[in-house]
Amino acid sequence: MHQKIYVIGLPRTGTTSLCVAMLDLGFSVAHTAYTPASMTNAQVIADTPIFCDYQALDQQHFALQNKSAKFIYLERALDLWQPSIKQLLQRMHKNVTRTDGGFNPILKRCYGEVFAPLTLEAIACDNFLSECYLRHQAGIVEYFKTRPNDLLTIDVSQANSYQQLLDFLELDKPVKSFEKINIGGKITAWNKIRHPLKVDANLK
Repeated sequence: MHQKIYVIGLPRTGTTSLCVAMLDLGFSVAHTAYTPASMTNAQVIADTPIFCDYQALDQQHFALQNKSAKFIYLERALDLWQPSIKQLLQRMHKNVTRTDGGFNPILKRCYGEVFAPLTLEAIACDNFLSECYLRHQAGIVEYFKTRPNDLLTIDVSQANSYQQLLDFLELDKPVKSFEKINIGGKITAWNKIRHPLKVDANLK
C-alpha cells in the first residue's frame, strides 16, 4: 500500500476537476471508491467515502505504512456551493434515502452522515447547507491543526491553486489551470473519462 492522497472536499467543490488534474500529473485516481481493490489501487481518492471517513482512513494508512497520508481540502464560496449542492441533493434524495435499493450503501451512509438530517425540507434551506459545509470544514481544521504539512487547502477556481498543488506534491511541472467540469449541475463527466490511470470505484 503506497502513500495515499485523500481529497476531502465535499461534493460540488471541484473534486472531479482535481481528479482529472491528478490523472494528468501521473497519479492513479479513483473518484469515489467502494471496494478494497479500488482503495488499494488508487493513489488519489476523492468524494465518497473520503469526505466522510478521512479520519479513519488516515489512521488506517498510518497503521499500515507508519507514515501519514496526504490530504487535499477543496474550498468553494458558499454562495456558489449552496445552489449547486442543493440541486445535487434534491436530485439524489430518493435514491439516497430509500431502504429498498438505490445508491451504493457506502454513498448512502456518507451523505446521510454529513448532510443529516437528509430531508427535502432541510435540503431546501440555505442555512442548513451552510451549517453542513462549515461543520465539515471545522472538523478538518481541528483534525489537522498540528499537521499543517499534511494538508493542502485550495479553491480550484483561484488562479494560483494549480501552482499550490504542484508545490504540495513537490512536482516540477508546467503550471496549468484546473479544467472546469460538471458545469450546470451535471455530475457524470468522470464516467466518460478514459485514462489508463483511472481506477474504477467498484474494482474487484
